[in-house]
Amino acid sequence: MLTLALLRHAKSSWDEPGLDDFDRPLNDRGETAAPVVGAALAETGFRADLILCSPATRTRQTLERAAPAFVGPAARLVYDERLYLASAAEILRIIGATALGPQSLLVIGHNPGLHTLALNLAGVGSAADIGRLTDKFPTAGLVLLTFETSVWGEVRAGDGRLEAFITPKSLR
Repeated sequence: MLTLALLRHAKSSWDEPGLDDFDRPLNDRGETAAPVVGAALAETGFRADLILCSPATRTRQTLERAAPAFVGPAARLVYDERLYLASAAEILRIIGATALGPQSLLVIGHNPGLHTLALNLAGVGSAADIGRLTDKFPTAGLVLLTFETSVWGEVRAGDGRLEAFITPKSLR
């Protein structure tokens, strides 16, 4: 069985109008939300074997603040430029190319790609959570999916069980 966590970066700042989108940092709300969502993910028992993260500033900062709760010393971290604003299909290709070994994978990226991918993969799960996910995948939102396979390249649309949909709002 494989476990996939999809984490959208926390809320970013728009305070510097001339700053390139790639370089935008987290704002105060994002700084607060990331560790809270990280702790909630840890409470599910998730421990990342491999982390694939967009190299954008806001995704890196989200990881730095969220990861201490659920990342052990053996976890491998890869910053993958292809994840920056990637489509759902591209993210799935990246996941599918993951070698054998990691049983739990965390992807930290951006919408709309993460939202579309989460919806495509979630075949079963709580109707309430799937309904909330259909409506919105907010910043610092996290989807936890499991798959009845041991090979990342076999993960297909509709094969996932939505185990959890965690948002900052749902944790208040």
